[in-house]
Amino acid sequence: MRDLATEFEAERGRLLVVAHRMLGSRSEAEDAVQETWLRYAGALADPTARAEIRELSAWLTTTCARICLDVLRSARVRREAYPGQWLPEPVVSALGGPSSDAYATDPAERAVRTDQVGAALLVVLERLAPEQRVALVLHDVFAVPFARVADALGTTEVAARQLASRARRAITSSDVPRHTADLAEQRRVLEAFVAATESGELDQLLRVLAPDVVFVGDSGGHFPAARQPVLGAAAVGRFTLGLFGRAGRYADRVRSRPVLVDGALGLQMETVHSDGRPIRLVTAFAVDQGRITAIYNQLNPEKLTGLVPLGDDDAWPPRW
Repeated sequence: MRDLATEFEAERGRLLVVAHRMLGSRSEAEDAVQETWLRYAGALADPTARAEIRELSAWLTTTCARICLDVLRSARVRREAYPGQWLPEPVVSALGGPSSDAYATDPAERAVRTDQVGAALLVVLERLAPEQRVALVLHDVFAVPFARVADALGTTEVAARQLASRARRAITSSDVPRHTADLAEQRRVLEAFVAATESGELDQLLRVLAPDVVFVGDSGGHFPAARQPVLGAAAVGRFTLGLFGRAGRYADRVRSRPVLVDGALGLQMETVHSDGRPIRLVTAFAVDQGRITAIYNQLNPEKLTGLVPLGDDDAWPPRW
């Protein structure tokens, strides 16, 4: 007798990665994978449906992709009513390798971290139509053949190729923040960024910001945040000094730690709002040619439920 649970668990990690890349949400990805399991169990109970499962991995990928497509279509409507700017849920892990990973005991988190693409690309994926996003993620990220992509989308192979091609052009357009730096360069730039915000000198901060830098903040309506992206070095510089400069002025009320955010170097912080409410935030950066091209500030508590609390040693400024 087939052990359905064992067969499915062998595929769960990969499916979580696929779903997370499509949806940008850990909770939605987990729900999509659970729904995939339910459909798999149901198919095995039906002789006709069971006969269609010739290659388990391919069948599960196609089924999960169809579920994600439905979620993306409904999410588009929900996000139109979202308060302020929207950012995906960050995948946050500790620096220093798997042994120090704050989520090392969570198999779902380990799965998502096996194929990091960076916050910048995840944000750009949100611009795509649901069908384009599914086609791009399946083919370009996970090397799924276009014939199978077409099956997942319910279209022709030619159409699937066109969807992926349009998506590829969209994410390589000139207005997409560039993120090309390795971790060593990211650290140098972020150290300079923190030092500049500590100094309070706009000219010093402008030296680490790209001219076309963008700042995006997602509070989900829980805290005050800019309702539109802040654009350009001067505007982002002034906005950043107001935001991070307060950390220096109230360092005794701020905890911070360098972390990996979707595989790139970022910051996890905890502080207290002026009304006394605690605030947790995760800041991701895109870095290119020694300058920051984008800053993504996630402070919606509904998207930060999995964070490991900071300790007393995690002071401001962060220790690299």
